[in-house]
Amino acid sequence: MADGAARDERGAGGPLSGLVVADFSRVLAGPYATMLLADLGAEVIKVEGPQGDETRSWMPPVRDEVSTYYLGVNRGKRSIALDLRDSADAEVARELARRADVLIENFKPGGLAGYGLDFESVRTANPGVVYASISGFGSGAGRKVPGYDLMVQAISGLMSLTGDPDGPPYRAGISVFDVMAGNHAVIGILAALRHRDATGAGQHVEVNLLSSALTGLVNHSSAYVAGGVVPYRMGNAHPSVFPYEPLPTADNDLIVAAANDGQFRKLCQVLGIPDVADDPRFARNADRTAHREELRPILVERLHERGAVEWFELLVEAGVPSGPINTIDGGFAMAERFELDPIVEVGEGERAVPTTRNPIRFSETPAAYRLPPPELDEHGVELRKWLTTPQEDDRG
Repeated sequence: MADGAARDERGAGGPLSGLVVADFSRVLAGPYATMLLADLGAEVIKVEGPQGDETRSWMPPVRDEVSTYYLGVNRGKRSIALDLRDSADAEVARELARRADVLIENFKPGGLAGYGLDFESVRTANPGVVYASISGFGSGAGRKVPGYDLMVQAISGLMSLTGDPDGPPYRAGISVFDVMAGNHAVIGILAALRHRDATGAGQHVEVNLLSSALTGLVNHSSAYVAGGVVPYRMGNAHPSVFPYEPLPTADNDLIVAAANDGQFRKLCQVLGIPDVADDPRFARNADRTAHREELRPILVERLHERGAVEWFELLVEAGVPSGPINTIDGGFAMAERFELDPIVEVGEGERAVPTTRNPIRFSETPAAYRLPPPELDEHGVELRKWLTTPQEDDRG
């Protein structure tokens, strides 16, 4: 992208510096993906309808009268409001697609065709484009089904795995498959860019929430596909490993995840019951899993002698995976303790916003936090000027 209007404030380039991303997505999966790309140096142009991304109105909670949901997935972007039903705005959108290295959208499959913004139309004008589509259920027979994370948690089987065995199924506490699909979209985009580097050709990358969910169910999916077993919810227990669940202490529950024989032996040593590790009923993981109801009270009796945090310190020192069950503030506090610096500030002055650090660390090209989440059409004037100024090669 040769024009400074859309490249100022870029600062030191990240690993994706120089890439232009046309973001026609909204809500969570797509915006999360494009935020990650922006963190890594890509120039992300967020295209919004006249009313803006729906999450702008998803409140409370708020910060300075702005939805924290919106703030959480839209840093590093520039916003332009375009009404695709308006012929002039649609032309601006098509010009953006022509100049982009990557276009990402999460309309219903086929929803952009009427505006000349579907993959085939964009590729005709921009053969090198990497065009990423995120949908709920793919572009085949499920194309007309709306794609909301809660629906996918239900349809995929996740809710059948979540909750107490004797209680109702529950959703996960976050939109887990939106986030997972966003990550899969980024992986697909980066792989397609590598292919373009080698061949000069772009391609269509398709991600859907249901497929992301089924691969994300990992061992439970494999239990069914490879073993013919339909797993059901077990509360906080693990179907194949014990102990691997919360156990009560003198005050609060503590996660204990002694997932192999060596870790279990260390657990028994810390608890002062080393002989239990030699008991034939508990010697191997398969034995412990089969006899979990006999082993659990033995462990709980010892754990009741100290509090969760004290046990956590002792067990981690011994190399036994464990952890207290925190609220979100406790999670951030633990990350601070571990020197992970989980909170960074994006923007300056009155526009500065605290945000969660990108989880990827680079030794040479670190993530950058250049722009705060944009106001609706905040950069519309400069972007329209850039997109209506003829240029021979915008990706140079």
